[in-house]
Amino acid sequence: MQNIYTADSTVRQRAPWWFNLAGQLLQPWVRIRRDPAEPAALLQAGVPVCYVIERDGFSDALILQRACREAGLPNPMQPMAGTRRRRSVFALARRDGWIFGRNRQRAPNEPLRQLVRSLEGMPERDIQIVPVSIYVGRAPSRDSGWFRVLFSENWVMVGRFRRMLALLLNGRDTVVHFSAPVSLRSVLDESGEITPERFARKIARVLRAHFHRIRAAVIGPDLSHRRTVVDAVLNAEPVRAAIAASAAKEKISHAKAWRKAHKLVMEISADYSHPVVRSVSFLLANFWNKLYDGIAMHHFDKARAAAPGHEVVYVPCHRSHADYLLMSYQLHVSGVVVPHIAAGVNLNLPVIGPILRRGGAFFLRRSFKGNALYSVVFNEYLAQLIDRGVPIEYFIEGGRSRTGRLLAPRAGMLAMTVRAFLRAPRRPVLFQPVYIGYEKLMEGKSYAGELSGQPKEKESLLGLLRGLKVLRQRYGHVALNFGEPIALTPLLDAASADWRAATADPDAKPEWLNGVTDHLAEQIQININRAADVNPINLLALALLATPKHAMAESDLLTQLDLGKALLEELPYSDRVTLTPMNPAAIIAYGEQMGWIQRVQHPLGDVLTVNSEQAVLLSYFRNNVLHLTATAAWVACCFLNNRRMSRASVLRLGRIIYPFIQGELFLPWDGEGFCAQLQATIDFFVRRGLLESTNDGRTLERSAGQEDSAFQLKVIARSLIQAFERYYITIAALAKNGPHTMTGAELENACTLTAQRLSLLNELSAPEFFDKALFRGFIQKLRERRVVWTDDDGKLDYDSALEGMVRDARVILSREVRHSILKITPGGSEKESAAGEALSDDMPEATVLAETKPAYRRIDDAVPADASSEDLHQRHVDAEHQLHAHTAVDAAEQPKQTDLPL
Repeated sequence: MQNIYTADSTVRQRAPWWFNLAGQLLQPWVRIRRDPAEPAALLQAGVPVCYVIERDGFSDALILQRACREAGLPNPMQPMAGTRRRRSVFALARRDGWIFGRNRQRAPNEPLRQLVRSLEGMPERDIQIVPVSIYVGRAPSRDSGWFRVLFSENWVMVGRFRRMLALLLNGRDTVVHFSAPVSLRSVLDESGEITPERFARKIARVLRAHFHRIRAAVIGPDLSHRRTVVDAVLNAEPVRAAIAASAAKEKISHAKAWRKAHKLVMEISADYSHPVVRSVSFLLANFWNKLYDGIAMHHFDKARAAAPGHEVVYVPCHRSHADYLLMSYQLHVSGVVVPHIAAGVNLNLPVIGPILRRGGAFFLRRSFKGNALYSVVFNEYLAQLIDRGVPIEYFIEGGRSRTGRLLAPRAGMLAMTVRAFLRAPRRPVLFQPVYIGYEKLMEGKSYAGELSGQPKEKESLLGLLRGLKVLRQRYGHVALNFGEPIALTPLLDAASADWRAATADPDAKPEWLNGVTDHLAEQIQININRAADVNPINLLALALLATPKHAMAESDLLTQLDLGKALLEELPYSDRVTLTPMNPAAIIAYGEQMGWIQRVQHPLGDVLTVNSEQAVLLSYFRNNVLHLTATAAWVACCFLNNRRMSRASVLRLGRIIYPFIQGELFLPWDGEGFCAQLQATIDFFVRRGLLESTNDGRTLERSAGQEDSAFQLKVIARSLIQAFERYYITIAALAKNGPHTMTGAELENACTLTAQRLSLLNELSAPEFFDKALFRGFIQKLRERRVVWTDDDGKLDYDSALEGMVRDARVILSREVRHSILKITPGGSEKESAAGEALSDDMPEATVLAETKPAYRRIDDAVPADASSEDLHQRHVDAEHQLHAHTAVDAAEQPKQTDLPL
């Protein structure tokens, strides 16, 4: 057989008999995985090949020959055509001595000089240099033994005896990584006039850097010596200045202040250990197998392709203590270095803390206030990690979500990351959002208890031991979806054209920094939501929790599940959203198997139901994907209490409410984009028969309340209606008390108490309904839009826009709900404000009447079908103004509604 890669078509020669015999003896102990699987596609036909390996080892040569043979590549043991070399391979490092020698780095000058000389005088000739990295036992698998992790691949160039043990123990987990070939002719031409000796040294430096980079990407950076990182932190100029300042302020000696700083950095820093990571990986393989039915990763190939050359910061959502263990384990077994993880100091427990620290965890306190030295030390430690190219992971929500929604981001770690990059912008930073989706949570019951008012249980070793009972249960499947990464540099370019000037002064804090950090935090949350995984439990929660008794006939549930899947398939939220392939019948069967729903048999048809305790827990999984159905829920809400509405009204009201929904659910669109999504959703409902479009598409009408289509709309609407009830509670509390009477904190407290009481009276199964953070976020949005503001005395004031929001609420909320909220909401006086008077139902409901006024319909019909959203909005406002002029005259002439309510 001829070698198609050699220029002179020399017949491939055989290696010595003893070399082939050793290869046959080694073959049962070694199983090779090539990366890429087909490396032959990397090579150029007709050009000789010379392989470069990292170290001169007999076993490495055997593995390389076998990998080349299996891939159909040229034999590395054959002579190089046109040179005096007996082999087509050379190494960067070799050992002195035969058995007990030392590894030493040496520049492969002689092999490279021979290759260069073979090209002299022959400009048409070239040689492909292919770097090949060989790793034995990089990641122990489930069938690995505990002892094997001690002999897995690391940064130490081990001796022959240790290498032999590694092959015997871990040879079946051998990775051979073929890098893209380097054209020796191209590099030689680019180098210009240079002696072969200098050229050989240059190529050797490039190859060493290449192998270092590949090894860091596969098994992680060389952080075996924690002391080097600690010393670098303590010797940094900002830390030295902080130590001196602390000594002067506290009137202690410099040595004592230094010891204090040393203690802080030791408290913070990770003590990364490759053997520990591999040992924990071995244990977790069995742990996950007992806990979960499967762990899926989606879009990971895109994340891995974007990572090279970047400082990667993983920013997943935070829903369970299992999040960081799952992330680290999955990255490790997928061939990506385990990141250093920012963990709360509350997890630095006896026994557990040291293990986490050696697995890459570094600990931070919840607050840096009042401790300037700690703040400087932590910032410097983070900067050292980024400067060394260590991948990092942290949760910008600041804690685990108890409701299933993404929490408002806390940008402290983001700000420190950005400032560390500005100080030394050597490697571009890439933020990698990750959505983590569960089908059942280990902490579910404790979350429900905390939301109901129970104190949060402090982490402790005893609590961890008590928590081992979770191993008795199964928790279904887990999904890790990698969202679209966010590069930091373009954000800085957009914020300031001369942001690089800020790198000259590491202590400077540019005025645009806060804006960049806030925008980055919001974009991370948006991209996490855009990578959501919709599992069967999410779909069941959306459907069953929308009914008063959390029960539904099986036929209705099948129809609703089919509608929900069709909505997500036909109107995709993002190309990174994944959807369960199960059909509706399989989803119901899976929900029964997981214990989330129960079947009640009946002669007229079975009923699927959720008990009250499970309903509270199930609300968590509804909230995971609430953002995916936000547009559909808004359109459906418009028809809860209205039989007919114009398309323009749905869009106009949608534009008003969108900033508040967007802030709560981290939706990705701007105002125009949301309107476009609403248009597409309306068209979907029309196609499915849930709405009827008349008057050339300008008017929308639902069927009567007893029809199936009206029931389906109601189920979709119920997922979002509680958000509007919270908004109305806030407006009612503010309006009833009047301007200049309440502070922001007092308003939050009043809203929380009102929602708690309303939840008790109506038996709501959503503990997040009275979550103070949601009220705080809504009030903040009102401030941002200047609907409310703080006066000189710290009290809240508002303008006439609040009255408009009160009127618009009547389109969505029923009279019964509004009266219940008004009755419970504290406040009010004999002299009510204008907005407070608008809360009364004695005032004609202009917005609702507008849908039935003939004059209004004539104006609405005149709007062109292709009119912009702004034009629709303005014409609709004009129509309402005309309607208000006639309301007092003919309100009594309005016919009573004869349709049955939903």
